[in-house]
Amino acid sequence: MPGHAWRIGGLIVLGAALLAFPAVFTLPYPRDVMIKIFLYALLAQAWNFLGGYCGQVSLGNAVFFGIGAYTSSILLVWWGWSPWLGMLAGSALAVLVSQAIGFPCFRLRGHYFAIATIAIGEIVQTIALNWDAIGAARGLQLPIKPETLFDFQFHRAKWPYYYIALGLFAGVFGVTALVERSRAGYYFRAIREEPDAAASLGVPLTRYKLLAIALSAAFTAAAGSFYAQYVLFIDPESVFPLSLSILVCLVAVLGGVGNLWGPLLGAAILIPLSEATRVYFGGTGKAVDLMIYGGLIVLVAVFQPAGLAGLLARVGRGTSEPGPSAMPAAAPGGSR
Repeated sequence: MPGHAWRIGGLIVLGAALLAFPAVFTLPYPRDVMIKIFLYALLAQAWNFLGGYCGQVSLGNAVFFGIGAYTSSILLVWWGWSPWLGMLAGSALAVLVSQAIGFPCFRLRGHYFAIATIAIGEIVQTIALNWDAIGAARGLQLPIKPETLFDFQFHRAKWPYYYIALGLFAGVFGVTALVERSRAGYYFRAIREEPDAAASLGVPLTRYKLLAIALSAAFTAAAGSFYAQYVLFIDPESVFPLSLSILVCLVAVLGGVGNLWGPLLGAAILIPLSEATRVYFGGTGKAVDLMIYGGLIVLVAVFQPAGLAGLLARVGRGTSEPGPSAMPAAAPGGSR
């Protein structure tokens, strides 16, 4: 009970600090950094459903991100739909696409699944680059609307975007917490650890993998819709890149895959590092951020496979023994 009380107290303090952040830090830059942390934590948490809990490492989640961004933007530009309705439509379309992708791809094992998701991502990006109806390589410029919550545009301050990003992350965090404790969560972990044994006990592998990728796609598309409204311009290079899928995977791996807190911890480390290198070295950081990412991932893989969340758990237990690896299995089984 004392430990449980400490956890509840910690959550209350963390929640209060996050809610008070815009009142304490009033300049645009720190608010922008926090918005990006929430955005990438949302993306990593969405990736975690499939890559972390089910052990199916996907490197194509940018497909769902782009679908969400383009769907909400097109509905706004062509028919004047509210971006909130566009976000729901983008998530629904991403779920449908995820089922079309997952059903054949889940027959692949191990690294072949990851390679297939990379190929699908590159195909979708190429289609978008050459599709004139959606702007092709020119991209889409979103119209400037009145500064209202309905129109999802705020021109004089970033704090509304901050709270919206925080709310989206809180939503995926809450769903993940519920899934962790549900039958689906136990099935996900069984599929990750030993898919053949899970199938022999009656777990329908394909059905639950499709559920995992549907959850992943829905929240990733919602993040894409938010991004489109935040920057008011999208193109295939910004919303469909392979680099985005890889970065989301790195955020989850650093924080701890298959862990509720891992994506937030990973984003809280990697995103400020990326912003710092961009500020101090100019441009994209002259690849310093990529070297830092690589070094951190190597250190995590060697010394703490369970990620930062596993390290904090070890500190909390007061033990120096490394916790069990939360990395996805190298060769998850095919569907049954």
